[in-house]
Amino acid sequence: MFIAILGFGTVGSGVMEVIEKNADRIAQNAAQEIKVKYIVDVRDFPGNPYESLIVKDFSVVENDPEVKTVVETIGGTGVAYDFTRRCLLAGKNVVTSNKELVATHGHELIEIAKQKNINYLFEASVGGGIPILRPITQCLAANKIDDVYGILNGTTNYILTEMIANGTSFDDALKAAQKMGYAEADPTADIEGHDACRKICILSALCFGRHMYPQDVPTQGITGVKAADVENASRIDCKIKLLGRAIHYGDKVAAYVAPHLVSRRNLISSVEGVMNGIVVRGNAIGDVMFYGAGAGKYPTASAVVADVIDAAKHLAARKYIGWEDGGPEYVYPAELVESRWYVRCGAEESAVKAAFGDAEFIDGAAGGQCAFVTGSMSKKAVDELAAGLDARTVLRMLD
Repeated sequence: MFIAILGFGTVGSGVMEVIEKNADRIAQNAAQEIKVKYIVDVRDFPGNPYESLIVKDFSVVENDPEVKTVVETIGGTGVAYDFTRRCLLAGKNVVTSNKELVATHGHELIEIAKQKNINYLFEASVGGGIPILRPITQCLAANKIDDVYGILNGTTNYILTEMIANGTSFDDALKAAQKMGYAEADPTADIEGHDACRKICILSALCFGRHMYPQDVPTQGITGVKAADVENASRIDCKIKLLGRAIHYGDKVAAYVAPHLVSRRNLISSVEGVMNGIVVRGNAIGDVMFYGAGAGKYPTASAVVADVIDAAKHLAARKYIGWEDGGPEYVYPAELVESRWYVRCGAEESAVKAAFGDAEFIDGAAGGQCAFVTGSMSKKAVDELAAGLDARTVLRMLD
C-alpha cells in the first residue's frame, strides 16, 4: 500500500523513520508492504535521505489513485483541515496526530469518512504513544463510562514536577523545559491549558458519544500556581497536577481543564516529568489507568504508524470510530460540578469561618496567608462564598 505524509517536521519525519526501520514487522502486521510514495512540504530538505520523495504540490497526492492512505502531521486547523477534507473526499484514508483539528472538526471529518466508507484515524492525537483511544472504543466497549480524567500535557507536568520536587520557580522550570525541548518558544498552548483542552474534548467525545467543542470547555492553565500553593499541597499530602476531566451527567457532559490538588493516594499523583496518565472510570471495570510518553517524535510516530497499519487492514471496510455532533445543549456547566476546594487568601480565619463554616485550615500555611480546604461544593458556590476574601487562589481537589 502506498501512503503519503503531509508535513515533514518532528512527527512526520518520525513516521518516515519508523516505517523504514520496522518495515518487515509493519508489513507482517498489515499483511502487505507499506511504502511512502510522497512527502508533502513547502520547504526544501537538501541532503535529506528522503529528498527524492518530497513534493510541494498537494494535488499530486490528492489525484494519485495509488495513494490509499495519507498521514497528516501539519498541525493546526488551516491547511491541515483543507488537505484532510480533500483527501477524504477523494476516497483516501487519513491518519493524524493533530489534536486541534480532531477537537475542532472531528465530527465533520468522521462523517465524510463514513459517507466514503473509509477511515479517519487519530490514535496519536491524545497521549502520544499511549494506547488510549482504541482501548476506550474496543476493550472498554462493554462499560458505561462515567468519568475520564488525566494529565494530558507533558510540558505542564514537567514544570509542576520541578516546582514540587526541587522547589524550582515557575519561570525557571519553564525555561528548563524550553531548553530541553519539552516546551515551545511560545508555550502558551501548554501552560494556559489549551493543549489539554483539545485532548479532553476528544476523550469526552469517544467516551460519551457526542462532540465536545473546545469553546465549551472552561480552561485554566498553571500560570497562577505559586510556590506557596505547592508547599501547602504537600502539607495535606497532595500534589498539584493540571488535569483535563469529563464527567457524564445523564445526556450531558461537564468537561474542564484546571490545576487540581491530587491526593498522594491517587495513582495519578505519581505521574511525573513529561509523562502522561489517563484514568477511565467504567461502571463494570472501575478505574483503569493508562500511562506513558504523551509526546515526542517516536512515541507519537509509533501511534501514527499503528493507525496506518489499521487503515491497511480495513481498506475494504470502514473501521467504526466516531460520535454524534454536540453543542451547548449537551454541556453540563462545569461550574456546577461539586468538589472539595483548596483556597489561599489574605483573609483572617474568622472571616473564612463566617463564610465557609466547616473549612479545614492548613496549619502553618506558606506565604504568610490563610489556606484551607472546603467541604464538597460547586465552583459557583465557592466563588460566591470567597468573593469577599482578599487576593484568593482557588484550586479544585481530587481525592
